[in-house]
Amino acid sequence: MRIVEVIADERHAKTLAGMAKFYGAEDFWWGGNGGDGRCSIRMLVPDDSRQALIDSLQDVLKAQDRPRIVVQPVDTVLTHHRPDERELKDRKAQKVAATREELYTQIARGAQLDSNFLILTALSTIVAAIGLVENNVAVVIGAMVIAPLLGPNIALAFATSLGDKELTWQAAKTTSAGIALAMTLSWSIALALPIDLTSPEIVSRTNVDLSGVVLALASGAAAVLSLTTGLPSTLVGVMVAVALLPPTATLGMMIAAGHWELALGALLLLTVNIVCVLLSAKLVFLVKGVRPRSWTERNRAKQSNAIYFSLWLLMLALLIGVILIRSAAW
Repeated sequence: MRIVEVIADERHAKTLAGMAKFYGAEDFWWGGNGGDGRCSIRMLVPDDSRQALIDSLQDVLKAQDRPRIVVQPVDTVLTHHRPDERELKDRKAQKVAATREELYTQIARGAQLDSNFLILTALSTIVAAIGLVENNVAVVIGAMVIAPLLGPNIALAFATSLGDKELTWQAAKTTSAGIALAMTLSWSIALALPIDLTSPEIVSRTNVDLSGVVLALASGAAAVLSLTTGLPSTLVGVMVAVALLPPTATLGMMIAAGHWELALGALLLLTVNIVCVLLSAKLVFLVKGVRPRSWTERNRAKQSNAIYFSLWLLMLALLIGVILIRSAAW
């Protein structure tokens, strides 16, 4: 449940009140006039009808320059009303706890290529590299939890579900910059520190089997479910399960040491994790009904979805083939 506040011209007052009733707002109330011809109405809206309400509000107010739609979280609602059995079933059946716009705000933040992302990537790479070199599991897990590379990958899957080219490009650029920075730093660390190639933490990042593919697919799906259902606490487990930085750091160190066979294994693990996260995340977004608002945008998104699904499925098939060939050779 969220509070949807609409700030618009006073002439829309009756229309907004009618929309609040039509879309099942549990309550709504008016704010004062700000003296500029606008007023505000706040609606207490259940999760299952909030997306439809926000879409309709955007259609009604799209010709206006000054309206604002603000979505605010609600921790607890105290009321004498007890939900009946039907209401409880409806709440259990709801598909997404966050609207498209709420998800966009949250996910797009993780795709920003700014100083914070670069610093987090650098720090987590240093932590991961030291943990790998010293065979320290706790340190490696610490680098996994920071997980700056997971955000832009989820954003890439989300952007392609909406057919948003700008966010797609931003997420791809951020992912590429993060991987390049991590590889460069780990390469430099490998030149300064002795590397024990028998370290279990390093060896485990130079090989991947079919169970790793299943793990990455399940983890990507869990990441998106945690976002769409409003349970972000499970993201920590996803960060550890399908960490992208340790194989990236291993790849950089193996290249610096000249161990190309081990570097190829680390690259394979990294690629499998990225492709599987993108594929399963995109699939969950579509199953959860995350799609563009207008018909034109949906039609454009269908075309991009077909292209990206085909591309990632082809890449996954090729990766599985490489894994089977490597397994047979070993």
